[in-house]
Amino acid sequence: MDFAFSLEQDALRDLAHKILSDHVTQERLKVVEASHEWFDREAWAALAEAKLIGVPFRDDVGGSGLSFVEAAVVLEQIGRHVAPIPYLATVVLGGMPVERFGSDQQRRRLLLPVCAGETVLSAALVEEASDDPLAPATTATADGGAWRLDGVKTCVPAAHLAERVLVPARTSDGVGLFLVDPRAKGVELERQKATSGERLSRMVLSSVRVEAGDVLGDPAAGRDALAWTVDCALAGLCAMELGVAAEAVRLTAEYTTKREQFGKPIASFQAVGQRAADAYIDVEAIRLATWQAVWRIAEDLPATEEARIAKFWAAEGGHRATYAAQHLHGGIGVDVDYPLHRYYTWSKQIELTLGAAKPQLVRIGELMAEQEV
Repeated sequence: MDFAFSLEQDALRDLAHKILSDHVTQERLKVVEASHEWFDREAWAALAEAKLIGVPFRDDVGGSGLSFVEAAVVLEQIGRHVAPIPYLATVVLGGMPVERFGSDQQRRRLLLPVCAGETVLSAALVEEASDDPLAPATTATADGGAWRLDGVKTCVPAAHLAERVLVPARTSDGVGLFLVDPRAKGVELERQKATSGERLSRMVLSSVRVEAGDVLGDPAAGRDALAWTVDCALAGLCAMELGVAAEAVRLTAEYTTKREQFGKPIASFQAVGQRAADAYIDVEAIRLATWQAVWRIAEDLPATEEARIAKFWAAEGGHRATYAAQHLHGGIGVDVDYPLHRYYTWSKQIELTLGAAKPQLVRIGELMAEQEV
């Protein structure tokens, strides 16, 4: 398999890198992180102007008509710059399910403003009452031509900014996907704060009415659509972690070649070199597993096992790589005026989102067992 990117994909990566380098400076990060929104609107607007928000969406809604691979290229750069923008939530969690399963009216209504940088979307995949995103405890009850949703979602990204939040809910005969207005009657958002400082929400749904126009696909047959959405979410998280871990290792290489002890750069010490080499190998394992999962999703191939394998490496390898980066930096690694600390906290958040390493191994084992039956 050829893992090389095309010239167009390289150009896309370089453009995303340039925009984020210009906007997501250390000084700007401090300002955004201190705000109540945790949203760099200037960087978001710049990505929209460059047509990078809508890369995986068709051109009839203002997108570029590209694929999940190109969206993951942007996500990797967001990780490299620890950019506080809701790209994963908007493009992958909310937008891509609408693009794939939504009606033409839903696509135009929601994705046109997304591509223009005017609208944020999200999805609520995590629950306190269920550790399996494919088996939600939240319920949806038919109410004439509409639905009533009851339940609690947690760790919902960008819910306070979103126009709609994709909410999976259990129906009487299956699982449905519902586009919930977070400002609707019966919705309560309780502020949460992630390890990285990102603003999340605990979303309490109390008899929330969802009209037929905000139901995504068949409300009784949404499990396959939900499974695809979860695969995309896992792969998107891995793409961000790839950027996070790779940049942490790059910063470490730069630091250890300049930092001297006993008259020599500490990078020349065998123990330091071995630790850095192990971190580099972990990053490359994340890279290989991530692009395999992303490519299979983009080619509409089964990718559940590959997404879980990638998430295992993102969780396990990402933890080791960023921990080594902290260790090799010594005391400066935890100095909040030095950039490295953000990479560690981002990596920790990604590691735990939608399951850390052990839950991924359990699910991979279940998938292997199912194949043998």
